[in-house]
Amino acid sequence: MNFDLTFFAVMVPAVILMGLSKGGFSGLGLLSLPLMALIVSPVQAAAIMLPILIIQDVVTVWSYRHEFDRRNLATLIPGMLLGVLAGYLLAAKVSDAVVGFAVGVISIGFALRRLLGGKAASAPVTKANYGAGSFWGVICGFTSMIAHAGGPPFQIYVMPQRLPPAVFVGTGALFFALMNWIKVLPYFILGQFSPQNLTASAVLFPVAILSTLAGVWLVRRVPAERFYTLIYWLLVAVGVKLVYEGLRPLFG
Repeated sequence: MNFDLTFFAVMVPAVILMGLSKGGFSGLGLLSLPLMALIVSPVQAAAIMLPILIIQDVVTVWSYRHEFDRRNLATLIPGMLLGVLAGYLLAAKVSDAVVGFAVGVISIGFALRRLLGGKAASAPVTKANYGAGSFWGVICGFTSMIAHAGGPPFQIYVMPQRLPPAVFVGTGALFFALMNWIKVLPYFILGQFSPQNLTASAVLFPVAILSTLAGVWLVRRVPAERFYTLIYWLLVAVGVKLVYEGLRPLFG
């Protein structure tokens, strides 16, 4: 891997998108890996991104350390652990395109129903519970391991609760920080933490930190209703992308 102009032209925007996503604008991060895959393999892109995610998690968790919902974490984490384990065991047998397609369809349907089927703000406010939390926790863990698409299931579960934006972001920060650390062992076993990949990650650390701080700054200045409307539309965009990626092998 050469750290040339092409490397930085692709990798820097990818890390900025992930940083803004980690800072609070969930959904943008799913655009990062396909962008990185333009110059490296998808598996290598994911391996390079994992240490970057962990560094960004440190920034986000510290920024929102007093703003998170404990009940949501309690309802999501047990299912997430099972989902990650299932994803690791079934990774060789399940197509990431199929999983991404399914997540994309669900995401588009959920977001459009909220946006177009009556104002999102007037929709009934839900509460965290162990039944739904366990289900979506499993989906988050599984899709994150298979297709790096754990964000949309988390949003589908948590967004209808209409938490304050900072609490919504802080809860996701803690949840995904834990999941990323859990992923370290499978990536290590797969031999993805090569000196070359770790060097690429380290080169991008400054961009990762600055872009995450920018996302945190923006979230704290966007009104709650505008924030949620933006997140719903981002969820639609991500869903469309996942559906496209899932269908592309059929026409390739």
